[in-house]
Amino acid sequence: MRTGKELILATKVFAKEDRRKSWSEVLITIFFVLIVFPIPFLNTPIWAKILSSILCGLLYVRMFVIYHDYQHHAILQKSKMAELIMTGFGIYLLAPRRIWKRSHDHHHNNNSKLSISGIGSYPTICKDRFQHLSKSQRRLYLINRHPLTIIFGYLTLFIYWLNVKSFVQSPKKHLDSLASLLIHLALSIIVFVVFGVEIYFIGWFIPFFLAFGIGSYLFYCQHNFPNAEFRDNHDWTYDNAALSSTSFMDMNPIMHWFTGDIGYHHVHHMNSRIPFYRLREVMAKMPELQNPPTTSWNLIEVYRCFRLKLWDPEKNKMITLKEI
Repeated sequence: MRTGKELILATKVFAKEDRRKSWSEVLITIFFVLIVFPIPFLNTPIWAKILSSILCGLLYVRMFVIYHDYQHHAILQKSKMAELIMTGFGIYLLAPRRIWKRSHDHHHNNNSKLSISGIGSYPTICKDRFQHLSKSQRRLYLINRHPLTIIFGYLTLFIYWLNVKSFVQSPKKHLDSLASLLIHLALSIIVFVVFGVEIYFIGWFIPFFLAFGIGSYLFYCQHNFPNAEFRDNHDWTYDNAALSSTSFMDMNPIMHWFTGDIGYHHVHHMNSRIPFYRLREVMAKMPELQNPPTTSWNLIEVYRCFRLKLWDPEKNKMITLKEI
C-alpha cells in the first residue's frame, strides 16, 4: 500500500479533466437552476413553490462545488467564458474569489492541524489549551463550533465571515466581497418589495439558507467526526490528513449528484486537482483510498459530530465538553 509522496503522485494520473464533460456539468446545472428558480415567482400551487425552492437550494450546492473545483484549477482553466461564469457564481453565492481561494487553500494546506484561528475551517484545539483560555476566548471558540453557527451558515459563514469580515479587515484586497454583499442585498430588497414576504422567503431566502446550511455542515462534518485525527504542526503530513482526518460522506446517488460528489472528500484532499466527476473513479481504482472513515446524513451521526468540541491527545480522539 502506497503512502506519502508515492501515494500523492499516484493520484496525478486522474488530475486531468474531460473538457466536454466539465462544460456539460456546468451547463446542465445552470439549465436546471433556470428551470426551478422562477417557479415560486409564478402563479403556481404552493406545493410547487416549496418543492422548487428546495430543489433550487440543492442546485446551489452543486453550483458551489463546481465553482470550488474551478478555484482548485481542476476544471475549465484558460477559458475566458468559464472565468466569467465562475466569477458570477462566486459573487452570486456569496463566495467571491479572493477570500474564498485564500482561505480554502489555507484549509487544504493545514487540514487537521490544531489551531484556534479557524482560517478556512472551524477552529480545533486540544483540551489543555482550552482550559488555559480566558472565559471570553472559550466563549468565542465554542460559538464558532456551535451547531447553530453551522446551520445558519448563510449568515455566519457566507455573509459575515466571507464578506463582511474580509472587507472590513482588508478593504482594498476584498472589494469583490463588498460587491457580492451589495448585489445580494439589492436583489433581496427587489424580491421583497416586488413579490412580498411569502415569496421572498420561499423563492429567495430558503434556497440560500438551505444551500449554505448544507454546505457549512458538509464542510464541518467531513473534518469533525468521532474518528477524526488532529495533529500539531511537527507531526502533520498531507497524506495522513487526507486519509485519517477527512471522511467519506455516505449518501444516496441523488444527494451525491446534488453535492457534486464532494462526499468523496478524502479523495479530494489527497489531490484537489482531480475533477469532481472523477472522484468516485479514483476511490474505486486506488485500494489505499477504499477504507476511509465515514459520515452520513443519519441524524444520530449528525448529533455525534455536533457534540465534538476538543482534541484529547491522551485518548487520541475528539471529545465533548462533558468529557473534560
